Amino acid sequence: MAESTLNLEQVAELLGKSPATIKRFARESLLTNIGDEDAPLFNEAEVQRYLAFQNKLG
Repeated sequence: MAESTLNLEQVAELLGKSPATIKRFARESLLTNIGDEDAPLFNEAEVQRYLAFQNKLG
């Protein structure tokens, strides 16, 4: 079964952050880019876990 992925714009919208911030998160290993530098892709489950954690922090 293939994992669901999200592109840069989808992650930025979901997290309420700019695409530049999402790229920084990937560079700092807060989110894992499973695509390439020109076309980042992120595992949807990982992004959802990050969002849940962010919501717990307030």
